Amino acid sequence: MNVLRCMGILPAIFLAIAAPAVAKGDAAKGKLVFAQCAVCHKIDKAGGNGIGPNLFGVVGRPAGSVPGFAYSPALTKLKIAWTVQKLDEFLTHPAGAVPGTRMPFAGLKDPAARQDVIAYLIAASR
Repeated sequence: MNVLRCMGILPAIFLAIAAPAVAKGDAAKGKLVFAQCAVCHKIDKAGGNGIGPNLFGVVGRPAGSVPGFAYSPALTKLKIAWTVQKLDEFLTHPAGAVPGTRMPFAGLKDPAARQDVIAYLIAASR
């Protein structure tokens, strides 16, 4: 254990585990972009689902896991947690990232807009 600590490995492992999810985007800009998402999705700790699942706490949550939401079989079978990277991939082209998803959204082509939305999802979930 002391060898790992001296090599800096133990602190690096601890930081990787303890570090909160971080997106490169601007949460204030992401709130504006999220307006188009808000047609179907809520981001409210106490709220229920809309046409789409509630996105409060989505970063770090297992895919297809919001209680009371009828996910597509494709999302219920997806064995991932929504990381910043996985959300970025999904938001680029949902149907391409998860074939069979019921989400009709075509995707956000602008990488900065995706990072802004993800930063907003993280900030709004605190």
